[in-house]
Amino acid sequence: MTERVLIIGAGHAGATLAGLLRQAGHPGPIELFGDELDLPYHRPPLSKKFAEGELEQWLRPMEFYQDQDITVRLGDRVVAIDRAERRVHVASGESYDYDHLVLATGARPRPLPVPGADLDGTVSLRTLADARILRKCVAERRRLAIVGGGYIGLEVAAVARANGVEVTVVEREERVLARVASPRLSEILTAHHRARGTRILTGARVVRLSGADGRVRAVVLDDGTEITSDAVLVGIGALPRDELAAAAGLRCDQGIVVDAQARTNDPHILAIGDVTRRPLGTGTLVRLESIPSAAEQARQAVATIMGDVPTAAEVPWFWSDQFDLKLKIAGLVPPLPRTVVRGDPSAGRFALFHHDNGTLIAVESANRAAEFMAGKQFIASGTRIDPARLADDTTPLRDAILH
Repeated sequence: MTERVLIIGAGHAGATLAGLLRQAGHPGPIELFGDELDLPYHRPPLSKKFAEGELEQWLRPMEFYQDQDITVRLGDRVVAIDRAERRVHVASGESYDYDHLVLATGARPRPLPVPGADLDGTVSLRTLADARILRKCVAERRRLAIVGGGYIGLEVAAVARANGVEVTVVEREERVLARVASPRLSEILTAHHRARGTRILTGARVVRLSGADGRVRAVVLDDGTEITSDAVLVGIGALPRDELAAAAGLRCDQGIVVDAQARTNDPHILAIGDVTRRPLGTGTLVRLESIPSAAEQARQAVATIMGDVPTAAEVPWFWSDQFDLKLKIAGLVPPLPRTVVRGDPSAGRFALFHHDNGTLIAVESANRAAEFMAGKQFIASGTRIDPARLADDTTPLRDAILH
């Protein structure tokens, strides 16, 4: 088996796939293409630990790729896919043939569509370069406005506040984390942030950014409120980088559509990571932006390329660090969940179990590792629970299971 595998995208998904392919015994050429000039690196620290320590946390050192005979082409942007010839073209004018092509192109920050969004001091957070700008802002104790109350925005807010920066979070929806968290968790996190000095404005719409001398100076809301700021972080979501796939005629619908084995509608092309929409549960297509999902799809792609038995689907899970809260979430929270609270949210140790007539479908936890792990297992097995027993923190988790 000497097929050539080209991987487009040197993020967590692409780099993980390259290593796993060699581990699985793939003997043919493996080439990893990345737009950035840096080796593949850990992205979670960009929002969780950007104020201190080493930002350049490589997934693997260059010696690993050399030892494993994996060719890494940094700064080599692929501009077109020729499906008929099974060849990709890069910006330099070179072209490379493939037997298997894997698209791991990730996502890009959603732009803020208002006047002034191009002013200096306005940043998003996706790359090492972005994190370095934020680090400078924190080091200089600048006033920071964050447009968007998602996980990235709240993580950055927590780090900035812990370093003495004045922070205002502006969220268009009526609560933070409106698309991804339960109303109860939103309420708990809002209170936790406000108690530590984060100013949070909800139901607030940004209409423009104002500046002086080409640099941002304030965020202006639709009611005329001006939030003075020295820097603005835009964190209003991410868009899949599926342009390359769409131009090649692959099926795309808010991301590259793949099956449970990471396969696109072309038998020679797979896709993994944040750029994909994949089936979960009943087959509903979902785009997950998480390291666990990227790693799972990398394993699926390995099985497909190697002709192995497909890997079993995992329960999707995520994590977030905010101040002293180590948050772990398993499953997908429904719009109107039935929620059981276990533990003490005011003490920062709790688990929110969401169920459908006793069948657990999601858990959101903070500093309760046992509840997170049990909840993840309950979701995978379709376990039914007794809500009253589960709410009693003195009752062992196993005693809350309905047999």
